[in-house]
Amino acid sequence: MTGLGPTRTEPAASVVPTGALPSFIEWGPVFAGAVLAAALSFVLLAFGTAIGLSATSPWPNSGLPARVIASLAIFWIMAQQIGTFMAGGYVAGRLRSRWHEPAQDEVDFRDGLHGGLVWAVGIVIGAALLMATAGTVARTGAELTAKTAVAATASTTNPMDLVLDSMLRPAAAVSPRASGQPMDDPRPQISRILTSAVASGSLSEPHRTYLAQLIAQRAGIPQEEAARRVDEALSAAREAADKARRAAILTGLVTAISLLVSFAAAWWAAMKGGEHRDNAIPARFAFGHQIRPPT
Repeated sequence: MTGLGPTRTEPAASVVPTGALPSFIEWGPVFAGAVLAAALSFVLLAFGTAIGLSATSPWPNSGLPARVIASLAIFWIMAQQIGTFMAGGYVAGRLRSRWHEPAQDEVDFRDGLHGGLVWAVGIVIGAALLMATAGTVARTGAELTAKTAVAATASTTNPMDLVLDSMLRPAAAVSPRASGQPMDDPRPQISRILTSAVASGSLSEPHRTYLAQLIAQRAGIPQEEAARRVDEALSAAREAADKARRAAILTGLVTAISLLVSFAAAWWAAMKGGEHRDNAIPARFAFGHQIRPPT
């Protein structure tokens, strides 16, 4: 066959004549590879979860450190994602029918494109499953929230709650015991004030004074000590928010890098699958098999 490189021998039976198919993209191999990648990903994630849980322990000086477990989890997630898309891309490239491509570069591109489509379909399937799972969790959470209205009211994050707290706040924090009123839990109000302070970047002096008075009355400590506790709590809240921000950034970067590498791996594996298809090389579950012409 003219136009092919010297590294491949093209079996005549593997060539599909022009016009036999409506387009150069064959969705059957693409979906087969995507489904295979999704199934392998589920199995490997379940296996990795079991291994990760076996490496942890609630007992002191037992199990791996949290940093080591987190690093291993990131590595495993990336490795399984790249590996499963490689397997799916290889299947798609191997199953794709060979056309009358004019040059070897065109053959490689079309094989690789099928691997890229496996990656794209796999991402869509994963996103759909994630949205469906999130919808189920949301519905379950709504039902639980409806059954526990008191707890939901105590933990609400409505921005207007802070405004209403300020409107109804007394001139000074009064001890419930001294006033004869029932002791309400002040933690939701304190949480709202600190959350607003972290979001805005500063805690206003009226809010700080009120929190110090409230904590002094509740804890039975001097107001100076209560003010110090307020500053420490605000610092801890900011540190927690910063940790959450850094974790979100790291998660986004790892996810993006993993997806890009997975795309490249699926493209390369599909090209390798097409190469094995054209040279009638048996699948060995290894991509480094030496190329040999068919007998």
